Amino acid sequence: MLFSRLKHCRCLIRDYCSSITANKSETSLSRRELQYPFKYQVARQAWVENMDTIDEKKLGLLDLHPDVFATNPRIDILHDNVRWQTLYRYVSFAHTKTRNEVRGGGRKPWPQKGTGRARHGSIRSPLFRGGGIAHGPRSPTPHFYMLPFYTRVLGLTSALSIKLAQDDLHIVENLELPTNEPEFIKELVKTRNWGPSVLFIDESDIMPRNITAATDEIRHINLMPAYGLNVYSMLKHDSLILTRAALDVIESKLLFHLHRNNTQEVVSQYKLDQV
Repeated sequence: MLFSRLKHCRCLIRDYCSSITANKSETSLSRRELQYPFKYQVARQAWVENMDTIDEKKLGLLDLHPDVFATNPRIDILHDNVRWQTLYRYVSFAHTKTRNEVRGGGRKPWPQKGTGRARHGSIRSPLFRGGGIAHGPRSPTPHFYMLPFYTRVLGLTSALSIKLAQDDLHIVENLELPTNEPEFIKELVKTRNWGPSVLFIDESDIMPRNITAATDEIRHINLMPAYGLNVYSMLKHDSLILTRAALDVIESKLLFHLHRNNTQEVVSQYKLDQV
C-alpha cells in the first residue's frame, strides 16, 4: 500500500513538472521558479506615518522583510527571553549567619562527661536555638545566566512579527514634533489608538529635543535607541513605533545574523561555564 502511494505521488510530480516545462514559453517562468514551483513568503507591508500633526497622514508604503517581520511566533522562545531578562538583573540579598558569625558561644556549655547529656562544644551550633544556620542563603546571590545567542535573535524576530500581526507596530518618518508640550504627544497617541503605553525606537540615543522633553515626565511613553531593542520592552508596551532609520538598522542587523555563515565565532563569545 505504501509503495503504491509513493508511486502515485511520483507520477503526479512528474506530470506537474512536465506541464510546467511544456508551458515555459507561455508563462515565461525563470529557472528558479521551475526548480521550486511553490512560492516563497511575500514581503509584508506597512504604512509610513507622520508625527508633525495629530491627525494621521499616510506618507507611503514600505516593504518589510518576511524573515524578520513574518516569522513563526515562538511563544517558548519569547518566554525564555523574558525569563532571562528578568533574572539577569535580579540579585537576592537573603543572608544568614553561620555558627562562626553568631554572637556568643565561646565556652563549652557543660563538661564532656559525667552529666548524662549529649556532648556539645558551643551553644551557637546549628542544633541550638539562636545558633548559626547551616547551608543557608548567603548574599549577594546573582541569578545571571547566559541565553544562547540565536535564542535572543529569534526572540526579537518573533516579537516583531507578533507586533506587526496584531497591528501594534507602526513606522514613522522621524520623531520630530512641532512642540515640546506633553499634551501634544498624549493627544497624538490617543487619536491614533496606539494604546496606553508606547515605545518609540530611533536609530541612535540622540533624539530630537521636543519629543525628549515632551515624554520626560510621561511614564507610559518611553524612548529607546535601536541597539537597546529587546523582547521584554516590546512585550511590556502596547505599541511599538519605529522610525525609518531605526527600521533599516534593525532589519539589516537581524538579517545579517540570520544568514551569516560564521556562526561559531559569534556563538563562542557568549558561552559561559555554568557547571
